[in-house]
Amino acid sequence: MAEQRSPYDFPDVSGLSVAVLGGTGDQGRGLALRLAMAGHRVVIGSRAPERAQGAADELGEDLPVSGADNAEAARSCDVVIVAVPWDGHRALLESLAGDLAGKLVVDCVNPLGFDGKGPYALEVAEGSAAQQAEALLPDSRVVAAFHHVSAVVLLDPGIAEVDLDVLVLGDDRDATDTVRALAARIPGVRGIYGGRLRNAHQVEALTANVIAINRRYKAHAGLRITDV
Repeated sequence: MAEQRSPYDFPDVSGLSVAVLGGTGDQGRGLALRLAMAGHRVVIGSRAPERAQGAADELGEDLPVSGADNAEAARSCDVVIVAVPWDGHRALLESLAGDLAGKLVVDCVNPLGFDGKGPYALEVAEGSAAQQAEALLPDSRVVAAFHHVSAVVLLDPGIAEVDLDVLVLGDDRDATDTVRALAARIPGVRGIYGGRLRNAHQVEALTANVIAINRRYKAHAGLRITDV
């Protein structure tokens, strides 16, 4: 009989290193900052390694953060977070499929459009950005997470605890448990299992609603899941 695991049990992820591809953008830098503050070795990735190192230096000399080109960042770390703009998502992952083989890849990209009426979800042929990543990276374990995290909050070191839950989706239990545990390394954050990867579309699309909320209420809103 298979061992029954509690949904509240986390693996020890304190020793994992994390690459953030697209780490020079606000969301990427914010995640890099918080994970480095939690003690993880973090490598910011960019097409231009000097730009990546500049972003790392801006986060603080006392933190375990460095910069590299995207391929080196991907190869050098245990977990790889993809935080690039949607329009560069496919090309980046196609170019790094070999470097990402065997890696746990966390996709937090939101395919959104903007017009005079505000943000809206874009249609993705594969179903979602995360499913596109899964199709392009057959030798990686792909998980979707970190979609609704405010970059402004993450980048403010004066905010000691980040008040939100991170929905984590994927088809590999060990992979989703690892990412849930990684999210929980950020004080105030819980990693909550949110379903199979095929359900990533509505989680990505919900970001448009969160942006609309933030614009209306001049806020940096996050999500909390009740009764778990």
